[in-house]
Amino acid sequence: MSISIRKALESDAPALSRICLLTADAGSSAESLHDYGELPGLVYAVPYVKLPTTWGFVLVDDSKEEVVGYILGSKDTRAYEEYAGQHWWPSLVEKYPPSMAVKPADERYMKLLRNMHVASEANMAFAAAHLHIDILPEYQKQGWGRKLIATAIEYLKGEQVEGNGVWLGLDPRNTGAREFYKRLGFKDIEGAPDGNMGLKF
Repeated sequence: MSISIRKALESDAPALSRICLLTADAGSSAESLHDYGELPGLVYAVPYVKLPTTWGFVLVDDSKEEVVGYILGSKDTRAYEEYAGQHWWPSLVEKYPPSMAVKPADERYMKLLRNMHVASEANMAFAAAHLHIDILPEYQKQGWGRKLIATAIEYLKGEQVEGNGVWLGLDPRNTGAREFYKRLGFKDIEGAPDGNMGLKF
């Protein structure tokens, strides 16, 4: 199996959306939870190849020419939130009224679009940059998550991000992911909501 890492491109958006859905239920597939399977990706993946301040890398199975994982983020979370609030969420709010939803997960995302969470002050005091990482289950536990994070850190070091670190938010139910991040040196951020972990460079 030949696997490589390259910079994420806007043309990767459909693959990012699919991976996000297949890992959106605390690391497991959320396909059965959604009629609108694009919603998780529209929040947690696709904007990171479309909006300013963002960066990303993808894991590619070269034998299939298929994107099978990603690490995405913003160098300046507050600027990202502000831009998305003006230019990304409004059109999605219009497109996805909660009255359309039948399944609770769809309704939850449609309501989230109307009241998008923002980073806590504790997160921002830790560092300006944040990330999201997801890898398809069949490519997990082979060292690729560690390599994606190492690639991202090398990139962010060169960007001289405020706070000299990066943080992420994870579903507290995903205990396996929490242990993985701890092994890489991520620590819980004091004063931040449960599931927020950070790493200083």
